[in-house]
Amino acid sequence: MISGLMRIFSVVELRKKIAFTLLMLVICRIGAYVPVPGINGDLAVELFRKATGGSQNLFQLMDVFSGGAFAQMTVIALGVMPYISSSIMMQIATAVIPSLQREIKENPDAGRRKLGKWTRSLTVLLSSFQAILFARFALSLNASHPGIIVSQILTPTLFGLPWLFYLIVIFTMTAGTMLLMWIGEQISERGVGNGISLIITIGILSSLPSTIGAIGRKLNLDSQEAGQLSFASVLVLLALFVFIVVGTILIIQGQRKIPLQYARRVVGRREVQGGRAYIPLKVNYAGVIPVIFASTALMFPATIAQLAGQGSWIGSIGKWLAPGSGVHSVLFVLLIIFFTYFWTATQFHPEQIASDMKKNGAFIPGIRQGRPTHEFLESTMGRITFAGAIFLASIAVLPSIIGKLLQIDPSISYFFGGTSLLILVGVVLDTSKQIESHMLMKRYEGFMKKGKSRRR
Repeated sequence: MISGLMRIFSVVELRKKIAFTLLMLVICRIGAYVPVPGINGDLAVELFRKATGGSQNLFQLMDVFSGGAFAQMTVIALGVMPYISSSIMMQIATAVIPSLQREIKENPDAGRRKLGKWTRSLTVLLSSFQAILFARFALSLNASHPGIIVSQILTPTLFGLPWLFYLIVIFTMTAGTMLLMWIGEQISERGVGNGISLIITIGILSSLPSTIGAIGRKLNLDSQEAGQLSFASVLVLLALFVFIVVGTILIIQGQRKIPLQYARRVVGRREVQGGRAYIPLKVNYAGVIPVIFASTALMFPATIAQLAGQGSWIGSIGKWLAPGSGVHSVLFVLLIIFFTYFWTATQFHPEQIASDMKKNGAFIPGIRQGRPTHEFLESTMGRITFAGAIFLASIAVLPSIIGKLLQIDPSISYFFGGTSLLILVGVVLDTSKQIESHMLMKRYEGFMKKGKSRRR
């Protein structure tokens, strides 16, 4: 392992990319400890714990995803969820609206720039809307526990509303989300890995020390009396941890190899014999993207319901969508399956593969070139995707169900739950693959440079 790290840092460009990525992630963590001006962060955390209670709660899940920023009411309390929500909306709009599809196909660069501009604008709107609801939630906490908000910024009112406090929350939290969005884009462009996924991952990892401390407290190791958490439950959590890690690795790296054969070809003045190869079709082509999208798609309306609907029918909707409920589990599974198919359909293009195979003289044994090859690849990928989506949804839901049956504290079950670990393991695998491919590319370039220098 040490020799592998030394090889990684021996590549100057890769070392700079890793250093830039780590610097950006450190900036994200700093923002998690900067409270909104006028809010007492320490008191906010204490009141947040009391407000969420001991049962599974949406706010606790949001706190895990934001790395504790939600509970402290910091400038990045909203995290990257508004950006992911707007990305989902724009992806669906692109798939539904033919004019957008045509524009992206005719001019991919201009289409992507236009799509990115709309995504950022929609992110600002969603962040502002959520910030308003968050300010209302903070005011309700301050009404029952005075001191969470500085009284001076509550004094200026307009139509009975503390407009100054609302403006501060809206501008700071929206700016925090836009900063995270910019950092994520910079990491994807100039660093290593997918920036948005890494931001979510570093937030999940930041809850590891508190989770270990919670396990120690629940075991009650300092006393001879039995704790709230038994050693049997800890063993079950460890078994789930191993199962999710192994299952995620298998499902992300698993693939079905479609055999290919090449006809005899004339290259220059020579006739080349036909060769053999294969097309690797991934069992889960989308990786952990469906889990992130499904979590965000459920989290956004549920957050609005819980922040805005205290004691109303909207609040009851928030309870139905709370993590651990039957409705949430069913919707979560369906959304994972939907986004797995949706992402695969937008990224996997069997017609292009069939066309390239025909141009290169390649064919699948027993399948004619052209349209039959296209239909074969499409149907095969559909069956593989279904198996991958079911397995992915099972891994995501099963730990939370077991944690509820064993009555494990949500602060522990959320970290060891399927969603957090799926994202964590998936992002680590994706980042390691990018590092590996970058090193292979550099080795190839170095070999070519040596060859050129010898010829000279």
